[in-house]
Amino acid sequence: MAKPAATPPEESARFWFPSAYSILFALIIIIAGLTWVIPAGQYQRVASEAIGRDLPVAGSYAPTEANPQGVFDVILAPIAGFYDPSSYTANAIDVALFVLMIGGFIGVVTATGAIDAGIKRAMTRLKGREKWMIPILMGLFALGGTTEGMAEETLAFYVLLTPVMISAGYDALTAVAVVLLGAGIGVLGSTVNAFSTVIASDAAGVPFTDGLILRLAILAVTFTATVAYVMRYAERVKADPSRSLIFDLKAKNEAHFRSADEAAATTFTGLHKIVLLLFGATFAVMIWGVSLGGWWMAEMSGLFLFAGIAIGLIGRLGEKGLIDAFVGGARDLLGVALIIGLARGIVVVMDAGHMTDTILHWAEGTVAGLNRVVFINVMYWIEVVLSFFVPSTSGLAVLSMPILAPVGDFAGVARSLVVTAFQSAEGVVNLVTPTSAVVMGGLAIARVPYERWLRFVWPVLLGLTIIIMAALSLGVLLQGTPT
Repeated sequence: MAKPAATPPEESARFWFPSAYSILFALIIIIAGLTWVIPAGQYQRVASEAIGRDLPVAGSYAPTEANPQGVFDVILAPIAGFYDPSSYTANAIDVALFVLMIGGFIGVVTATGAIDAGIKRAMTRLKGREKWMIPILMGLFALGGTTEGMAEETLAFYVLLTPVMISAGYDALTAVAVVLLGAGIGVLGSTVNAFSTVIASDAAGVPFTDGLILRLAILAVTFTATVAYVMRYAERVKADPSRSLIFDLKAKNEAHFRSADEAAATTFTGLHKIVLLLFGATFAVMIWGVSLGGWWMAEMSGLFLFAGIAIGLIGRLGEKGLIDAFVGGARDLLGVALIIGLARGIVVVMDAGHMTDTILHWAEGTVAGLNRVVFINVMYWIEVVLSFFVPSTSGLAVLSMPILAPVGDFAGVARSLVVTAFQSAEGVVNLVTPTSAVVMGGLAIARVPYERWLRFVWPVLLGLTIIIMAALSLGVLLQGTPT
């Protein structure tokens, strides 16, 4: 007798966990409270033409006038997360607008029926070989991460890959893992990433090629281990959907990411092929623009706006159909845009309270006089803590490397190893930190609750940390040989 299909349990029966909005707003309140406790202080800074930013000067830390954040600052923090209300300087408004443009673009492409038809055709041809999508896609994202620090750009891929993974018999969590872990492992093992390795090495006063072999080894080992973990989870879910960590959301996610009219998407027409070619070309142009054309959020937003209009016209949606599809798609990602502002608001409150440099100063004193192997591993954990407060890779590089890299000279540890400890720690933390718009935004797009992501990824974090600490320790022991 056939085994009856498992049915998702009622959500109310599960342990309640607050939403991403509640978590982020609670963190804003906590950080604001810490500004009343942690002494305010700042390092002196000097301009660097090579890096294009002001760098803190080691040994120049001094207490400064406290600026504790009150109730009004907490209320304004989500708004300040988008833009500075006093100077009108942009904070996360560009990322939020980019997300809305992606939503509109995807809404138009979906309205043409091309995505549903294309997914069906791909699943038919990949029958029995779906699992190989995972290492191939993760490899592509890792390549983007290690070379150009692929982060915010990945937000465009969640909407695309989530329905693909669901149609392949996996779940939305698998899609998040492919994108977030793929690009994240690449950033963790950065090689020529200008936003991590290059800028950190410049700030530390060493060539970015120093330590390249060790970083390549870390990239290879961590990527292999992570891909194996994701593939194992995906195969388990495909064999038994009830083993999915988001099984109770299965029906809702399938309804959201699959077309309501399945029959309409059955035939893969020539028009669908043209739309999908333009769809793929749009992402190719985005990658070119970011890596070679000097583009950032404004240019990428303009690209998706233009491509959405062009595809809507070619797809014969008509003026009303095009507008409705674009606005509807942007509406679907409005919650993601709000989450991005909340996440950036945490950093705004912390910087306004002048507590970041104080934490860095405490870290500077912590590592003095330690054994070399102990020193580099303590440095890793210091960067882990700092990464939570400063989720920007380039921002933390400029902040911490001019202070902490020279401390390695006194411990007998190469500055390139301190850079490697920095980028590895930042890479690990940015897989889970709620202060990152990339993490919270990606989860919101794929409709994966934050606590489910934590349950999925904690073994990965543990394994990555063990590998990184072992590699850093080996790097210290092998100092004097090419690393």
